[in-house]
Amino acid sequence: MTISVNSPANTSRTSRWSLRVLGLGYLAVLLVAPLILLFYKTFEDGLAAPWEAITSADGLHALKLTLITVAIAVPLNTIFGVVCSLLLVRHKSKGNWLIDAAINLPFAISPVVIGLSLFLLYGKQGWFEPGLSEAGIKVLFSTPAIVLACIFVSVPFVVRETVPVLQEIGTEQEQAAETLGANGWQTFWRGTLPAIRWGVAYGVVLCTARVLGEFGVVSVVSGNISGETQTLPLFVEKNYENFNLPGAFGAAVLLALLALVVLMAMNLLKRKEAA
Repeated sequence: MTISVNSPANTSRTSRWSLRVLGLGYLAVLLVAPLILLFYKTFEDGLAAPWEAITSADGLHALKLTLITVAIAVPLNTIFGVVCSLLLVRHKSKGNWLIDAAINLPFAISPVVIGLSLFLLYGKQGWFEPGLSEAGIKVLFSTPAIVLACIFVSVPFVVRETVPVLQEIGTEQEQAAETLGANGWQTFWRGTLPAIRWGVAYGVVLCTARVLGEFGVVSVVSGNISGETQTLPLFVEKNYENFNLPGAFGAAVLLALLALVVLMAMNLLKRKEAA
């Protein structure tokens, strides 16, 4: 039995390969080619110039501030995300739609608008400014403002990855644990958390990626002061504006490497979650 050249099987195979080539070509042009060009421009004159920029006092401070922001914002959003997910799935009420809408707010609002909103709260004429001034607390143009801004823009990720997992596992295990005499904390720690761990971990990775690369809202509330309130993305932008291309490209490569590490972790966790 022979199969004609124009048989449905051959046509389907050709269509699949065409779509794959089109998709990979699109990604290559938009993602891979700029990255290759970035690495080329960074190291075309050697390693010394970008390395000197990254290891300078301002470069190291920008990296340190970025990592500090990640270390504060991500754990707080993880705890909030798990608690909020349990509230939305296990304790349903009429007001849950309002919580759900508030969590999605950072997806709908521009980061610049979020930064301006923080000015209305913590600026000189803000709602909280009198009390904070009396206590000697400075929020805007300091590390707390950067952390608050990054928490706000990255708050949905853990919730959005954990809620579907909680809905899928159901309540049978938790009910069985309660029947055996386990209290609420034991039920969560030994039953619920292990069941949702890959969803939580995937959300943590996404949250980390967002905090690492956040630029818009941080540029509004930080003041972009070198050596004080300048994160790594702001360091890249300022060096590029000052025509320090080796410094800008070197810091951009460092950010790209951090992003690739996060991407690898995300793919690994996604495979484990699917398994």
